[in-house]
Amino acid sequence: MAKTYRGGNSVWILFLLLLAGGLVGSAISSSLANILPFLAATGKIGLQPSTLDLQFMQITFGFTFNIGPVTALGLVLGYIVYRRI
Repeated sequence: MAKTYRGGNSVWILFLLLLAGGLVGSAISSSLANILPFLAATGKIGLQPSTLDLQFMQITFGFTFNIGPVTALGLVLGYIVYRRI
């Protein structure tokens, strides 16, 4: 049985909404960090970059996320918006 998406919502729409929520949350966090210092606290999650050298080609893998309280709230709100569409 094929998996169907509810209402035709795409994974790309979810990705874009999470990206927008994270960006807005980070912007709000950085702009309010002078007034409310606890908003500047972030945690780093991810894989540090590592390089695979094949003599004729080098490939670098890695990603990191800097998650703060307002950024996490933006991600959650982006998911909620996705569920409501």
